[in-house]
Amino acid sequence: MTSMPTIDLNADLGEGSPHEALVMPFVSSANIACGGHAGDEGTMRGSLRLAARHGVSAGAHPGFPDREGFGRREMHFPPEEVTAFVREQIEALKAVASREGVRLAHVKPHGMLYNMAVKDAELARAVAVAAKDSGLPLYFGLAGERSLMLDQAAALGLDAVGEGFADRGYAPDGSLWPRGQSGALLPHDQAVAQGVRLAREGVVTAVTGETVRVPARTLCLHGDGAEAAELARDLRAALEGTGVRVAAPGT
Repeated sequence: MTSMPTIDLNADLGEGSPHEALVMPFVSSANIACGGHAGDEGTMRGSLRLAARHGVSAGAHPGFPDREGFGRREMHFPPEEVTAFVREQIEALKAVASREGVRLAHVKPHGMLYNMAVKDAELARAVAVAAKDSGLPLYFGLAGERSLMLDQAAALGLDAVGEGFADRGYAPDGSLWPRGQSGALLPHDQAVAQGVRLAREGVVTAVTGETVRVPARTLCLHGDGAEAAELARDLRAALEGTGVRVAAPGT
């Protein structure tokens, strides 16, 4: 008898989206912005309370200290500075979580910090060191046959959780298709179908037509879009409707 496939469904939250309360009931993990690209004590508290209310696993979503660019602009810092600002953001969320009685479970970098760490081992290690220092056991990074993010996290003893993206287009090498280019953001029905395929088969079709292996343990959908709640609802329903269990890693 084969076991039921299981996948985590995560969303990037705590970023000021008006849809957050509608998205939260359908995900199993929430990545909460913690003061770098977005977020402050009030938004962190609100997101943590929502997560607790819906039984959603909460984690930190640190990014470049770039509110003006929402953490989506390329920036360059020495590795020790990256470790310092990522650690500071995680600790800020931990402090609020402690006051709220919420246990944090994971770290997932945001935006350009994430995208650059995919291709830069030194940067990937600097972020992973901060995650290790924080004491949070799980680290979400881009899934792939050879993922620098996951390799660096695993080398430090973290549980490296490969992440796939339901609503993003892929390049043939398994990286995300650049934002701003045609095919980078998938329409609703295509995102649902890609999410189910990722969960059940561990593959996607790249924008250029190739089949790409993406061994994901967690699926991301973006929580700030106008249709975020509808996508979260429909993706979860599609996953469960095809026999996939949706649950946070380790639960």
